Amino acid sequence: MSGASLISRFDALLSDLDGVVYAGPHAIPGAVEALRQLAGIDVGLGYVTNNASRTPAQVAAHLRELGAPAADEQVVSSSQAAGELLAGLLPAGARVLVTGSPALAHEVELVGLTPVHSAKDNPVAVVQGFNPEIGWKDLAEASYVIAGGALWVATNTDMSIPQARGIAPGNGTLVAAVAAATGQRPLVAGKPEAPLFRTAAKRLTSDRPLVVGDRLDTDILGGNNAGFATVAVLTGVDTRESILAARTAERPDYLINDLSDLYRPYPVVEEHDGGTFRCGAASAVVRGESVHISGLPGDLDSWRAACSAWWTANPQEDAPLAPAIEWLTH
Repeated sequence: MSGASLISRFDALLSDLDGVVYAGPHAIPGAVEALRQLAGIDVGLGYVTNNASRTPAQVAAHLRELGAPAADEQVVSSSQAAGELLAGLLPAGARVLVTGSPALAHEVELVGLTPVHSAKDNPVAVVQGFNPEIGWKDLAEASYVIAGGALWVATNTDMSIPQARGIAPGNGTLVAAVAAATGQRPLVAGKPEAPLFRTAAKRLTSDRPLVVGDRLDTDILGGNNAGFATVAVLTGVDTRESILAARTAERPDYLINDLSDLYRPYPVVEEHDGGTFRCGAASAVVRGESVHISGLPGDLDSWRAACSAWWTANPQEDAPLAPAIEWLTH
């Protein structure tokens, strides 16, 4: 095991929010303290979120209420990433039909483009983001413009959003309606696509960021798509078992229990003769469709060894593939 901490290998941490920093209104135990420590070791911090219903300033204010370090500019939203994506593809001042919130229109203005709200204004692009006030007429305007050949960017394609009364349709369902009408597909700025993460790294002038998240299908996939190192944390959605079964594109580089593990040395996983992978006191070997693990189920080194063994045996998987697990406890 190397003596240096995991986070010391990187110059910035790009952190997801829900399931990593907080769960609902409350901070996850130890998360705020871990985030505060970053400043003392000269590691930058950025928060990446698909949530376009709150402005970055509102998100930052919530984080500060929890005690986490958060200047407004440390929060990077899918709306901001969409603005940057558009600005890189369009000439300055180009007209963009905004199918979304006033906050999204503001982001379009900030990058030097001109937000409009009707196909009659001859926009050359459409940007679509979540807004609970969107109606059929808004989707129709977007469809007219997109069918005419305009560039189409979506902030994100999350199919659902959690609300107090239950699960409600997200931006992805509204994007899907326009896609069904036009036969087109948008460029996506938010997770799991790369632009959101690259925008965050650029803002921090980071060359070696580490992306941390609790979801394989958004955080880890997005970080991998951006070409950044990724670490899955076990304080949210995905579990040891689901991570072991991950398809190739969603496999993290590292696996930790919580953010405090960033400050611990990360164990090396070594392959030995016979395909045995060792991590700390644990080891794992693949036998057919099963993984035999010598270690304790509660020891994360057991799972790190198992992931290395299973992923090496199954290097290219387009769908999740779960092995049978046999524990050979000490």
